[in-house]
Amino acid sequence: MTTNIENLNPKLYKKCDDRELSQFDEDEDIVDEFDSREVFDLIRNINDPEHPLTLEELNVVEQNNIEVDNNNNEINVQFTPTIPHCSMATLIGLSLQVQLLRTLPPRFKVQVKVSPGTHASEHAINKQLADKERVAAALENTSLIQVINQCIAVEE
Repeated sequence: MTTNIENLNPKLYKKCDDRELSQFDEDEDIVDEFDSREVFDLIRNINDPEHPLTLEELNVVEQNNIEVDNNNNEINVQFTPTIPHCSMATLIGLSLQVQLLRTLPPRFKVQVKVSPGTHASEHAINKQLADKERVAAALENTSLIQVINQCIAVEE
């Protein structure tokens, strides 16, 4: 079986520096609200399904495309596929959702969407990612969850 890679030479972007911890990050008694950088740090190292690169290196996820509303317990993430006809966009969106659902406190409602105007099937993908039943059914598919687990596996 041959693999057909859609974007053979993706453009690479510089990774941002790791965030330096402050004295407050170490103190367990201080309530620290989530911010876009903290959410970005949770998803930046997700691997692209087609390339041995992270979503940050491909500029698929960016900190400025993440909104955190601590008062309403909502997190909205927009991602940008590398090409407008990327067949992996839904898989990338699912990987983002799974990573955030596994790592964030359960109080948060997480919404993952394709950035406006960046994919030919943006509306259909966003509809799929917003449909809890379709997402749950996808995550019950053993082969699909294996691929998602490979994408979100962080190498130390």
